[in-house]
Amino acid sequence: MKALCWHGTNDIRYETVPDPEIEHPRDAIINVSSCAICGSDLHLFHHFIPTMESGDVVGHEFMGEVMEVGSENKKLKVGDRIVVPFTITCGECDQCKRGNFSVCERSNRNKSLADKMFGHAGAGLFGYSHLTGGYAGGQAEYVRVPFADSTHIKVPDSLSDEQVLFLGDIFPTGWQAAAQCDIEPTDTVAIWGAGPVGQFCVRSAVLMGAQQVVVIDNVPERLAMAEAGGAIAINFDEESVLGRLQELTKGKGPEKCIDAVGLEAHVSRSPDSVYDRVKQAVMQETDRPHVLREMIYVCRPAGILSIPGVYGGLVDKIPMGALMNKGLTVRSGQTHVKRWSEDLLRRIDEGQIDPSFVITHTADLAEGPEMYNTFRDKQDGCVKVVLKP
Repeated sequence: MKALCWHGTNDIRYETVPDPEIEHPRDAIINVSSCAICGSDLHLFHHFIPTMESGDVVGHEFMGEVMEVGSENKKLKVGDRIVVPFTITCGECDQCKRGNFSVCERSNRNKSLADKMFGHAGAGLFGYSHLTGGYAGGQAEYVRVPFADSTHIKVPDSLSDEQVLFLGDIFPTGWQAAAQCDIEPTDTVAIWGAGPVGQFCVRSAVLMGAQQVVVIDNVPERLAMAEAGGAIAINFDEESVLGRLQELTKGKGPEKCIDAVGLEAHVSRSPDSVYDRVKQAVMQETDRPHVLREMIYVCRPAGILSIPGVYGGLVDKIPMGALMNKGLTVRSGQTHVKRWSEDLLRRIDEGQIDPSFVITHTADLAEGPEMYNTFRDKQDGCVKVVLKP
């Protein structure tokens, strides 16, 4: 089959690889109909996530038709149309039973490696390094889905791929980020990053009834898309983020702050962002936490910080004094996709939201390597890429 394979920094190739096979009775093999490039795929593209190996198949946002099922998989049958959550879940461990699907205790087959790095491993992920299980990803013609009787979302034929594809990642990720904020009708919610996840944070915060939603970015087409969804836009290249947030909140600061940027915050005129870039270049820290620092500084006392953006390692100069003395609450984590999927599928079906709004580019899978560059460089107004195998 054909797939997109990682070969190092800025090196994704369209290659022929072996077809996947059933390896466990709970498995399924799906024929991929649509897949997408996620913002967190760029962390792999830039080689900020460790334990990638040359030839690894990438991609964790995909859907398709079931073409083969294992003997113990009683939940799926050949021909079912499913979206595949990026977090692989056994559905039976203590964490899965609590709804904490992204920290499934059984799906990361390289658990000992992740235990050493994080203390306790998270769930296995598709196409996202050997630290998360080394599973082949979904930017491919076919995919083996482990624990497929749990790791799937059945979708009706009445909804298009473009309407439901993002149930596997960016829609529930944006939704969980907003849900973690415990939004109240009087809240101002400030969101750093207007990429695909940031766009769904905006729509989710609006659906949850926030009084005011503010988005911070410097890409005009992303800001325009967020404004169309109900946000107030701040272009950090053109105005002071802190000054404008103070103005919008009568000097009190936003009650809720969301970091939809993660470990690759832009290097701007801010001295701390330059500091981060230099320290990262000499390997004295792995991630760039400029957004985290800014959120801690600007958030209203007793507020909540929600972090859906991906961080991989160690950061420096986090203002713990401000965090503690302001009584801020920090919530983070990979997305518990299945916790939200039934409700979000219903909202799509009822027309409350059409997630296809975020798609700006659709291309053949063979064009994937080129589209990674387009997405990275935000060329041609690119916000979200869907690929068709």
